This record gives sequence, C-alpha cells and structure tokens, in this order.
Amino acid sequence: MRRPSLKNKTPISIIKNLDAFPKVPESYVATSAFGGTVTLTVFILMALLTISEFFVYQDTWMKYEYEVDRDFTSKLKIKIDITVAMKCERLGADVLDIAGAVVASKEIKYDSVSFDPSAQKKQWYQILQQIQNRLREEQSLQDVLFKSALKGYFSDPAPRVDPTPESQNACRIHGKIYVNKVAGNFHITLGKPIETHKGHAHYASFIKDEVYNFSHRIDHLSFGNDVPGHINPLDGMEKTTLEQNTLFQYFITVVPTKLHTSNVSVDMHQFSVTERERVVSNEKGNQGVSGIFFKYKLSPLMVRVSEEHMPLAAFLVRLCGIVGGIFSTSDLLHRLIGSFVDIICFRFRLANKDREVLNRVSQSE
Repeated sequence: MRRPSLKNKTPISIIKNLDAFPKVPESYVATSAFGGTVTLTVFILMALLTISEFFVYQDTWMKYEYEVDRDFTSKLKIKIDITVAMKCERLGADVLDIAGAVVASKEIKYDSVSFDPSAQKKQWYQILQQIQNRLREEQSLQDVLFKSALKGYFSDPAPRVDPTPESQNACRIHGKIYVNKVAGNFHITLGKPIETHKGHAHYASFIKDEVYNFSHRIDHLSFGNDVPGHINPLDGMEKTTLEQNTLFQYFITVVPTKLHTSNVSVDMHQFSVTERERVVSNEKGNQGVSGIFFKYKLSPLMVRVSEEHMPLAAFLVRLCGIVGGIFSTSDLLHRLIGSFVDIICFRFRLANKDREVLNRVSQSE
C-alpha cells in the first residue's frame, strides 16, 4: 500500500503530523486519588523552587580578578585616628619610607583627651571589635561587607564625643598623610620628630625619667580612598599594658583594589595585618624602641572587584530545568510506584486464587 505523498497533503496536515504533544481523549484517561496527591505535591514543590530561584536571580555576588598594579607615581593617603594613653607633649608621629623620605607630622593633629578602657567599652567601637572577631573567623564575610556597604546597610560610625574630666591623661592623634607608594613605617614614639644632618630622630631625652605608657586604641586606620560603611581590619582595636617599655608592632600588607559596580566606582586599598607586642629590655637582650609602629608594604598585585548578576537567559534556563525536571522525575516515580503496587496486588490476587482452588479441591474430595 502506497503512502500518500507530501504533495497531496495540506500545510495544516503536515504540521499536525509534527505534533510532539498529541492529545488523548478524556474518555481514555483514568484519574485516581493517588495521582491527584502526587500532582498537588509536584505543584507545591515547583512553586517553592521557583520562588527560591527568583530570589537567587535577584541576588548578586562579588567577582575578584587580579592584575599587576602599574600605578607608581600617585600618592597614597593614610588616614589615622589613634588615642594613646600619654600626654601630647611627650609623643611624636611621622612616616619614614624605604627610600629614606620623611613625611613631617605637620598634617597630624594632637588633641588632649582622656583614656579610660572600662568606660570606652560602652561606645560604638565595641561593635567594630565584634565585627573584627567575626571577620577573623569567616573570611567569606568580605563579600557581605562589600555588598552591605554598597547598599547602605552599614553607615559611618557616629562622631566620637570624648568626656571632659578634670584631668586629660591621653592624646588623640588624627589626620591625613600623603606618602609615596613604597614600603614605609608610620610610628608613634617618645618625643617630637626632628631632622638632623645625620638622619631622622625623635627628641625624647627630656622625658627619660618620667612614666610613660603606650596603651592605645585605634579608632580608625585606612589607606587610600574611603568607602562608606567599609570596615577596616584595625578599626576598634584596643591594646592595654602595664609595662612602660612596650613595643607594639603592626605588619600591614596593602592591596590596591578597584571596586566597580552599577552604583559605585572607586579606587580603594584593602589591607591585612599581623600584630606583635613585646617588652623592650636591654638587660634581657630585647633590643628595640618602645612605641607604636605600623610597618606597611604594598602588594604588586591589584584586585579588581565587580558585582555580578545572573543573566536573564540563565535564569530562564534554570527555571525550565526546574519545571521539566520535576515533571519528569515525578512521572518516573509515579510509574515506578504504580508498577510496584500492581505487582504486589497481582501476587496477592494470585495467592487468593490459589487458595480458592485448593479449597474447592478439598471440598470435592
């Protein structure tokens, strides 16, 4: 028997033959309570996964790329706000870089304040200490802080209001310093800095016999431009000691960072820090100079941080995968369970028939 040629078919009939979703008459379809339960469960699961996927589509993540930093000519800004438990006339702060250049402390301000660790624990920087402790435990929170800063979840801390007691026993050292982009050492030690023909020194001979203590609190320390809400590793750090000749050292690695998103585009600097403290004693062989030293170096690599968003096409593909996967999996499970139930029921009926036949044979005998 010959098949009809395509020339004798109309375009509509050709399209009908290509139908991959043929319709079954309702008279041939049988419904069941079990099938209805499975269908309801599938639709609920599908709705939950679709809503979850929609929230994933709305969310963003931070993408990190690394490249060589080729900017060597610009200046690097260091912003400081440190309170030391000594009077301002005894302290001096400045920067000495690896090339021998000295940045004078003319831009640094000295304000007499009070330093009381027990009272200060009630202020805003206690929250910063808790954040720093959590950052040390979970490095992945860096993404959270970046995204929270961009969306305005964190705000800058309220301006500090120092108490005005009768005796102000501490000095607040704050300001901005612009240095070359090379390794250097920002330090706070005894005496004001002076320049001589032999090099850099601090004039501290007139306070040798007085009691001094380098207990301190770092309210803020940052490199480069500020990002509102960004938490720096040393913000809120507090160190107290009962020893006079104590050397506090912070070894800092500064990483240039370019942050580019749809809302913010800024060049900033992140940094990691390792801290160390020890008592200086010439008798015990612990050489050194008491004070607070921030030894920083710049990383040759630059980090480019961008905010990534799931494309709409990827979201639609994932959504189709959820819907089709659930339908296919549920249909397969439904068929397997139905076949398993049919086999059990068939064996149960076969066993009943065997019993009936045996009963009839026994009755006939």
